[in-house]
Amino acid sequence: MQIDFTDIPPEVLQAKSRLGIVGNAPALNAAVSRAIQVAPIDLSVLINGESGTGKEFFPKIIHNFSSRKHNKYIAVNCGAIPEGTIDSELFGHEKGAFTGAISSRKGYFEEADGGTIFLDEVAELPMTTQSRLLRVLESGEFIKVGSSTVQKTNIRIVAATNVDMLRAVEEGKFREDLYYRLSTVLITIPPLRDRGNDILLLARKFAADFVEKYRTPAISLDDSARRLLLHYRWPGNVRQLKNIIEQISLFEAGSLVDDVALESYIPRNATIYAPTVTTQHSHSYEKERELLFNMIFRLQHEIEELKASIIGNEEIEESKPLQIEDAPRSLVKFHPKVTDVVGTPVERQIYSEVSDANPESSMTLEDTERETIRRSLERNGGRRKATAQELNISERTLYRKIKEYGLE
Repeated sequence: MQIDFTDIPPEVLQAKSRLGIVGNAPALNAAVSRAIQVAPIDLSVLINGESGTGKEFFPKIIHNFSSRKHNKYIAVNCGAIPEGTIDSELFGHEKGAFTGAISSRKGYFEEADGGTIFLDEVAELPMTTQSRLLRVLESGEFIKVGSSTVQKTNIRIVAATNVDMLRAVEEGKFREDLYYRLSTVLITIPPLRDRGNDILLLARKFAADFVEKYRTPAISLDDSARRLLLHYRWPGNVRQLKNIIEQISLFEAGSLVDDVALESYIPRNATIYAPTVTTQHSHSYEKERELLFNMIFRLQHEIEELKASIIGNEEIEESKPLQIEDAPRSLVKFHPKVTDVVGTPVERQIYSEVSDANPESSMTLEDTERETIRRSLERNGGRRKATAQELNISERTLYRKIKEYGLE
């Protein structure tokens, strides 16, 4: 699919070029654009995305496009600091506050006064530290460990997490009031598997970087290897892709790599994945509804086949194809022609599964939808993020359906 760069705002291209962000997926460009839009306004921002998607680039975009760009930018990995010292690291401490505190020390919030602080893996913060952070967000005030003096700081906080924050709130692991303070603006980073041809662009970049750094012969990927890259799930996202391309660049230097060679470098348990179709259009919940309906009708058909096999192995009658006028109105309007990630037109056959469904089923569409979601929740141990991925719908849609059907 050819990308029309005239449709991408120049400030988005500038931000990507400055920070070395590679890719043209609409969801990625939308996330960059959102970061640029919120940058001049001193609101707290929460960046959500899977591990390895490149969340660390977005606080830098926000800082560089804000009035604070000439002041300090400090990045803190909350998950890498022991619970016993996290308060001292963030807020500082006075001499003698604890064993080993031989002198007073400034914390990150004092050091970055007037600038931006990035709290990565913010969901890992202990509850006591969350209370202190909430006070900073509400009033700009904090107290050093071992002190009774209230200090003020003028700080912009950008946080990031790969955790389902709403679930963490429900489980009592994260303060609800802090979550809403942090997520005044929410930016979601798309996983690599949903970025289409960006996978090939990144693979080419990582291979070229390796050749330039280590002076090795360049590798080439044939069509079968490129297809495998596009259809692999990439649970480790961009970080995993870079790791694999560097391994191939080392051990297959100067070779034409095919899918057989590539498979030896990637786990075999997740090599098949149907990539999300990427277009230049905005997100549509109706497309998610279409996908969910297709899954529901497929499940109905499987249930009817199972019932028929149990009752004396009776032969399943071929039902007549569903006519357009008989289909639900919400399904009739979906029959678009779309383009897949490699630019091949694909006619989406929405009714392929509907025609096989048994019209005498006693379950309504709503009953079947409820049952599909319930079973998926059970299979995934109640993990809503995993359930949404299995059903190929957004977490927001899943939360709405769970509430609607009383599946809490």
